[in-house]
Amino acid sequence: MTETRPYGSWPTPITSELVVRASARLGEVAVDGDDVWWAEGRPGEGGRSVLVRRAADGTTTDLLPPPWNARTRVHEYGGGAWTVADGTVWLTSYADQRLYRVPAGGEPVAVTGEPDLPAGVRFADLSADGDGVLAVRETHSPGGASADVVHEVVRVRADGAVEVLVSGSDFVSDPRRSPDGRSLAWLQWQHPDMPWDAAELVVRGPDGSETVVAGGRSGARPESVVQPVWAADGALWFLADRTDVWSLYRWAPGGGPELVVGVGSDIAGPQWVFGQSRFALLPDGRVVLAYGRDGADRLAVRDPDGTLRELDLPYGSFGQLRAAGDGVVCVAGGPTSEPVVLRVSADGRAEVLRPARDLGLDPGWFSRPEHVTFPTEDGGSGVASAHALVYPPTNPRVTGPDDERPPLLVLVHGGPTSAASSVLSLGVQYWTSRGFTVADVDYRGSTGYGRRYREALQGRWGVADLDDVVACARWLAGQDRVDPARMAIRGGSAGGYTTLAVLTFRPGVFAAGASHYGVADLAALAADTHSFESRYLDGLVAPWPEGADVYAERSPVHATDALDTPLAVFQGDEDRVVPPEQAEMMVAALREKGVPHAYLLFAGEQHGFRQAENIRAALDGELSFYAQVLGFDLPAEEGITPIDVVRG
Repeated sequence: MTETRPYGSWPTPITSELVVRASARLGEVAVDGDDVWWAEGRPGEGGRSVLVRRAADGTTTDLLPPPWNARTRVHEYGGGAWTVADGTVWLTSYADQRLYRVPAGGEPVAVTGEPDLPAGVRFADLSADGDGVLAVRETHSPGGASADVVHEVVRVRADGAVEVLVSGSDFVSDPRRSPDGRSLAWLQWQHPDMPWDAAELVVRGPDGSETVVAGGRSGARPESVVQPVWAADGALWFLADRTDVWSLYRWAPGGGPELVVGVGSDIAGPQWVFGQSRFALLPDGRVVLAYGRDGADRLAVRDPDGTLRELDLPYGSFGQLRAAGDGVVCVAGGPTSEPVVLRVSADGRAEVLRPARDLGLDPGWFSRPEHVTFPTEDGGSGVASAHALVYPPTNPRVTGPDDERPPLLVLVHGGPTSAASSVLSLGVQYWTSRGFTVADVDYRGSTGYGRRYREALQGRWGVADLDDVVACARWLAGQDRVDPARMAIRGGSAGGYTTLAVLTFRPGVFAAGASHYGVADLAALAADTHSFESRYLDGLVAPWPEGADVYAERSPVHATDALDTPLAVFQGDEDRVVPPEQAEMMVAALREKGVPHAYLLFAGEQHGFRQAENIRAALDGELSFYAQVLGFDLPAEEGITPIDVVRG
């Protein structure tokens, strides 16, 4: 028996407390003999990244107790902070960014020295190399200027000796030694490119000569290469987008790249963090790979005869593929499953090694996404449609009134070179179970749809993305699926910029918005951000500083006279990617104009919230803000303290 309540006010067990309770962000996976290792980011432990070992008998053990935190700040987004071989773990400690070696059954031993500077020296993308590790080393200068940061491939021995192997490029990644130890492969790219724009795959042979295998800007069109992997026979496999989508190639010394698998959609994704893996080579010659299509991943096996078989698995996302026996270990998730660590054989047999937390909920509580394609303004981009995952209101105990349509919450992912995911997110279900329709928009510039779609945002960030989120909202309203008077938009980081920009430059579409550590001043971001992204906006907006007028035109902080939509702002006070000054500029403008707004600044948070209490405060605060602005009641059962909305 269901009851009828206004949309937005539905009681639900999917509370902010449940969102963070025993939650963990599953990170990298490694296979070491019979052991499987993975990283867990735990909000309940201050967001620290914990390394977990699963032995052959199924027992699991945390490697190190608090406050140890295996996390690197290279590129600020990190990744590849640890590796394991023969039971010995190497890791970067977040506290001091030094490398530590943890022998099997032993205690951590510092390998590199204490940094001379606060930013100092950082290590990432670790891979075992004999008695040491290969790593990307990021060295900061006393002046702290992003232009002075140096990125190199180094080898660090157990005694602390460091050998520089590759230098001279603006950025490097994925250093990988060949099976015989005589050749070295790595990726490199130069400003103003990002790795998904044009990255070269370079191999240094036994004689010291270097060969650019693929990628870069020397060909007829730019090419991005990711994830080089050596095979046992000395061939090098990698993913490249020379056919518009990232496809799988093989290269052998003396030859040229050979296309092995192309599926018409992207196999890879953007290299925001180190250590990603979308395919794995098995000892018997088979290849297991993941690729996206229609908003969800498929996992497939390429047999030695070239046959490609999709495996029938109840998941829609696969990452961190690592060879393990006759199959792979990976991180997988789906519309009704939070991420798990999964072992999958080449014939499709699956075993969950690290289950998702027990939510105690029937799957009937979970809204399942529909992948939609809708028309949008071409604007000269050559692409006139965009995509979204649309989640309908879902609650097995409550329905909305017949004469009412649900409010809409448009989600804008970060990046902006990123993509929506169909994996179960309680952060989405928090809204749908209360009566919201949620649209997670893959606006132009998102990945998963090929280079042409990705490049449709080039020079048009702050234009095409605004057109697409507005088009999505109006398309859903035109289908009578949502209430056009109660549409809200939210986003974090780059998604926060789109949120702020659409409320400023496309007023009258949305009734409310929420910016989580969003960019308000593009010029400030271009002039003062970290090395990895310091030239990112050259492609997305215009070369800096030559295009300063374009930056000003598209920065919400310079057009606050047009901003009259209620806005909630959430920010971390240690954010280096988007400093809090940007949030505070917008808040000051809202206060001066008397526009209803709320502002929460979280101590100790960086770019993205990791502490459980802050995640809860931001989520409940945003709900409370919408309740006050859109006009619905908070469920009394949760005891949510209303956020302080400043109205004048």
